[in-house]
Amino acid sequence: QVQLVESGGELVQAGGSLKLSCEASGRAFSNYVMAWFRRVPGKEREFVAAINWSDGTTYYSDFVEGRFTISGDNTQDTVFLQMNSLEPEDMAVYYCAADEDPLWYSDYANYKYWGQGTQVTVSS
Repeated sequence: QVQLVESGGELVQAGGSLKLSCEASGRAFSNYVMAWFRRVPGKEREFVAAINWSDGTTYYSDFVEGRFTISGDNTQDTVFLQMNSLEPEDMAVYYCAADEDPLWYSDYANYKYWGQGTQVTVSS
């Protein structure tokens, strides 16, 4: 049974940093694309960042590039999201997702496995 478990979300002041973690289990993820999405109430899930563990390629949404960094330890099936210079607009539930071959890495509909999410709260 595949499980993705996120952690690291908490309350932080604007301008601060957080590091989210996602531990994956239940199968070998070495050839998977691992991604972070986020959702605020009333809006659709939006793409944040992704990493292709087969070659290490990373992808970012425009609104986080330069502030967030996705990385991973594929020996431990863990992916991280380092978030710096957080803004109130970054406040959301952050989800980890995984898929062996998503057609579009930025489209949440292409990911088969999801975690339960971790809340990030940014105070202004």
